[in-house]
Amino acid sequence: MPLPEPIQAAVKANKLLPAAAENLAAFLAAGLPAWAGDSIGELVARGEWAELNDRFYRYLEFGTGGMRGRTIGAVPAAAETGAPGPLGSPEHAAIGSNMLNDFTLVRAVVGLHRYVSRFLAGEGIAAKPRLVIACDVRYFSRHFSELAASTWMRLGGEAFLFPEPRPTPQLSFSVRWLKAHTGIVITASHNPPHDNGFKAYFGDGAQVVPPHDKGIVAEVNAVPLGDLGAFLKPSMEGVGILGREADDHYLGAAALAAIDPAVFRGAELKVVFSNIHGTGAVHCLPLLVHAGCFLKEVGEQLAFDPRFPTVKSPNPENAEALSRAVALAERTGSDLVLATDPDADRMGCAVRNGEGRMELLTGNQVGALLADYRLMKFKEKGWIPPEGSQRVCIIKTFVTTELQDEIGRAHGVKVINTLTGFKWIAAKILGYERRLRAAMGPGFDWEATPLRERARLLQEHSTFFAFGTEESYGYLPNDGVRDKDGNAACLMFAELCAWVKGRGETVTGYLDRLYVRHGYFAESAINIYYEGASGSERIRRIIESYRASPPAKIGNEKVTLFQDFGLQRIVDADGEEIPRQDLYVLTLDNGFRYAARGSGTEPKMKFYLFGRGAAADAAALPAVKARVKAELAEFSRLIEADARSRAE
Repeated sequence: MPLPEPIQAAVKANKLLPAAAENLAAFLAAGLPAWAGDSIGELVARGEWAELNDRFYRYLEFGTGGMRGRTIGAVPAAAETGAPGPLGSPEHAAIGSNMLNDFTLVRAVVGLHRYVSRFLAGEGIAAKPRLVIACDVRYFSRHFSELAASTWMRLGGEAFLFPEPRPTPQLSFSVRWLKAHTGIVITASHNPPHDNGFKAYFGDGAQVVPPHDKGIVAEVNAVPLGDLGAFLKPSMEGVGILGREADDHYLGAAALAAIDPAVFRGAELKVVFSNIHGTGAVHCLPLLVHAGCFLKEVGEQLAFDPRFPTVKSPNPENAEALSRAVALAERTGSDLVLATDPDADRMGCAVRNGEGRMELLTGNQVGALLADYRLMKFKEKGWIPPEGSQRVCIIKTFVTTELQDEIGRAHGVKVINTLTGFKWIAAKILGYERRLRAAMGPGFDWEATPLRERARLLQEHSTFFAFGTEESYGYLPNDGVRDKDGNAACLMFAELCAWVKGRGETVTGYLDRLYVRHGYFAESAINIYYEGASGSERIRRIIESYRASPPAKIGNEKVTLFQDFGLQRIVDADGEEIPRQDLYVLTLDNGFRYAARGSGTEPKMKFYLFGRGAAADAAALPAVKARVKAELAEFSRLIEADARSRAE
């Protein structure tokens, strides 16, 4: 059908991008429900061309974290808002090819079903494709999960759904527990309230990686919008509802995060916990209480709430999001603050320092502490040799602190660096699992083999995964779950804190000992946000200019090494090639480093900065910290200025 005249005129006047007009035409020709057509008509009539560009300039794409987008427009249409729900939810998710709504979600589910069906047929597996779905507390999360389950069933598959919001790591675990072929989580993690997302998992319980991700995208892109109408009214007929048994099995797996539960006895660890209105309390509370912690919850943040009304952002990386928990800890003399994000895959914390005040720790610091503690405890308990082993590994991302590399080497274990995103850590774990299965033969039952026995067998025939982490507050204790797990992270870190308290020490003192032993490492980040179609172009310009003309100097420091992960062949500690990606890592002649990449889940350019210095002893450490932090701040200013000039 021809485009309405106002849209044609907007294209001619360069107010509407041709790509946006093309996608608008496809939507208008697809037999939309009345409210959707009315919404487009309203935005066109009001001349909201910037909003229409942002909504239609592309289709949502799978990135490192799946597919995320706005469900509520920056400029909403009255037909979308309709009759709002009790917590302010609009009646309909906003129309647009670049929005997460009924149309883009169903299209993704249809594409995923087609890919999984084709994969199973290629493997000679004559089974209905089995799907597990979880969702967090966000606007439209429940609706989207029911719509996905209904669509999957109508396509001839089997679908299982949790009756209430459940965390991402439980979905990862449940895919394996139910022997499903794929999984979906409806979440936008810690994004603003107007966002939601769609993360796809494969049969190993991990987010999809090549070639599956590209194969799924190809199938999704091949689904005509006109095919979606039959799926837009969800029906729960035949959908399996997961009950208490699913929770109990996941809790059993998460509890294995504690290596030495005995350290809780006598420590009387006082913990303040907040789930920041998300799913974390479902499992963190029983895990911590059962371990022996004395627990207080931030009551005003306990209830599920898609508005996240008590915080500016539901992100445990941000001090503001933890402020109520920290204040409660100060009032009650608690030892530790723990908080999880809406889908409980990330954990943030604060500890009582040597001066008696609560101090926030970064994801890099927590990861370094856990790496050292866990390797030490594995040796103490006889899981791994006292001298370490190259058949034992910790896995981190290239943009995570190098302190963990030093810790791993000092413990005599292998340190694997991966691309950003826990799916790459999970892919390494799957490789180790496959090698063990091949060595043990067809009768070997991985799931029935206790974790400690798996650890022994993996060291004999493959590689034992001891810990995984990334700087953005993600941690994984073992191979029972294949994504970062905020619930298990809370238990892991509580164990470490109980051990420290039992020794009459502080967590910050433990961290300083690591700095003296391995060197002081400081990190910072730059996030440059560019929203919408014009923002996407600016991010592209930064990425392309780094490849075409990388910086030769940052201030007075020369760039001594430039690594382009999109062009160069780079291998990990196993000798396996790192997949190509637009990631750049630059090393300066003073030993500082930084990495640059576009976010896979948000409209931003990300820079990760790494500074380092050596302290001869504890007395010298404060001066070294101050010098490195000052140099890192100046380093950050110069890099951001350069990036913004490249964007224009």
